[in-house]
Amino acid sequence: MSHAMDPRLQRRVQRYGWDLAAPLYERHWQALLRPAQLALLALAHLKRGQHVLDVASGTGLVSFSAAREVGLRGRVLGIDLSGQMVAAANHYAVQAGLGNVRFERMDAESLQLPDAGFDVALCALGLMYLPDPLQALREMRRVLKPGGRAVFAVWGEGARCGWSGLFPVVDAEVASEVCPLFFQLGQANALVHLCAEAGFGAIEQRRLPVTLDFNDGRHACDAAFMGGPVALAWSRFDEATRARVRLKYLESLAPWAHGDSYRVPAEFALATAIA
Repeated sequence: MSHAMDPRLQRRVQRYGWDLAAPLYERHWQALLRPAQLALLALAHLKRGQHVLDVASGTGLVSFSAAREVGLRGRVLGIDLSGQMVAAANHYAVQAGLGNVRFERMDAESLQLPDAGFDVALCALGLMYLPDPLQALREMRRVLKPGGRAVFAVWGEGARCGWSGLFPVVDAEVASEVCPLFFQLGQANALVHLCAEAGFGAIEQRRLPVTLDFNDGRHACDAAFMGGPVALAWSRFDEATRARVRLKYLESLAPWAHGDSYRVPAEFALATAIA
């Protein structure tokens, strides 16, 4: 039986796991996560000149879109626990010539930022990785101006995400659960309740069903094991374990195989809230 891990250890696992995943993340996930990111940005109603915080900003996919929407008078700060993700995002910002966006390594649960400094806070698919998502929501509310808007996206119900078999397959090989809360926030009204507990008002949730397309089994496995939340565990598996885990994961995807490719159903839950 796997057991939940100590929060400090969980943060370290996420930090180093995402450091490993950073070079592969966009190649494997950019297209797949785009629908959730576009929906999140649409719900944010960004305006010129606004100051935006992007929590768990990764390689900056959401931050750069936000930076273009708020314009040169606006500001976007992306924060992430992974130094490699932050370095990659800052590199892209320079390449793209975007002077109104910057990235810093910071823990979402203790933001080193003053109160009431932002108009909008965004968190696209980051809350599931945090040991204490409620604390992160409280921190986001603190740094928002009164009346400021927050928009969150998480993966939806595990039962509606065809790739959810990934976690039991990996957990069977390691001593503790890799992502104990992963699908919990997507269940029923869990995200709404958490936002309310954090002190937000005017909370609304919607669900976004999607299909994740993988060209073949290798693409599906690389995305799952190397470009995402189990990258650290994967990096420590020997070849025999890797072969076994790949096989088990592809078996779990078998219902959605189309020839060599896979069309895997999935769902996102999105919530908007006002500070």
